[in-house]
Amino acid sequence: MNVGIVGGGQLARMLALAGYPLGWQFQVLDPAADACAGQVARFIQGDYHDETPLMALAAWADVVTFDFENVPAEAARILGQRVAVYPPAEALAVAQDRLDEKTLFWELGIPIPTFATVDSLEELQSAVRRLELPTVLKTRRLGYDGKGQRVLRTDRDIEAAWQALGSVPLILEKFVPFEHEVSILAVRDREGGTVFYPLVENHHRDGILRLSQAPCRKPELEQEGWDYARRLLERLNHVGVLAIEFFVKDGRLIANEMAPRVHNSGHWTIEGAETCQFENHLRAILGLPLGSTAAVGHSAMVNAIGDLPERSAVLSLPGAHYHAYGKTPRPGRKVGHVTLRADDPGMVSAGLERLLPMVGFRPDEFG
Repeated sequence: MNVGIVGGGQLARMLALAGYPLGWQFQVLDPAADACAGQVARFIQGDYHDETPLMALAAWADVVTFDFENVPAEAARILGQRVAVYPPAEALAVAQDRLDEKTLFWELGIPIPTFATVDSLEELQSAVRRLELPTVLKTRRLGYDGKGQRVLRTDRDIEAAWQALGSVPLILEKFVPFEHEVSILAVRDREGGTVFYPLVENHHRDGILRLSQAPCRKPELEQEGWDYARRLLERLNHVGVLAIEFFVKDGRLIANEMAPRVHNSGHWTIEGAETCQFENHLRAILGLPLGSTAAVGHSAMVNAIGDLPERSAVLSLPGAHYHAYGKTPRPGRKVGHVTLRADDPGMVSAGLERLLPMVGFRPDEFG
């Protein structure tokens, strides 16, 4: 089977690496000549809006998927005229617009922050009065890793936020003073069968995921998250991995956003689950039985942002697994990750004490 991937970043790279042992072949399409998935798969350099490279990918592939949600939904529709495409274009389209996303959550009874659409400074001022400060102003499209967002804490922040973001459609959300951030990863196959990974606790800095710990032992929240994920999977007729990020407030989940793809908070599954998210995504889109999502012991995944830690120092840690993405280091860029896995959660915690300073954090920074 030939698998085409639109997007050639580290997620596409890890999809290919998970699929080769099972005998599949991969080709990626990306505008960047140095796309890191191009180091491990056939590569087409081309724009996502250009039908020529899209049709070249469709002609080669038996099935096409995506490694990030900001690929134009129209590209999915064009590809779908020639080849099976998963997840469907509708899932991409919803995830690309925060208003559509929040509206869908609301329709499905998934708790969300109060929100309002904003298309002018006057609308922003009015929305702030209704929602009351603090709030978060976000671009409706093309926001990820904290980009396209401003927190409004005082009236003085309103006009500055508008000047920074106001050239595009916006959404204003009530700020959630959350206790924790967690995520659920779900997988749905072509026949509607679903499996769910354990709840994961996440820690961010500057809007970028820094640390994920799994499994998060909160059974009541896990069941709640699985229920919400199931509603989305069924409504969207989703095939493949779907990730949902939540805030935890007063013992309940409040949905922040979803990603119709494999997800950074699921990287721990490569070593820490019986079947990793990448293999299960491929199984789902290729019509094969889904694998077990059970955790194997305890795991912590730490992102390397901007530069990679020293390899030998990391590999000296018990249970450490080093993943370099083949990217040129630069500030704010995800260039790799390290996963610690052990049967005893205390061993993982002890490993984190030593690992976190290697990637620029204090051992006590994440509680």
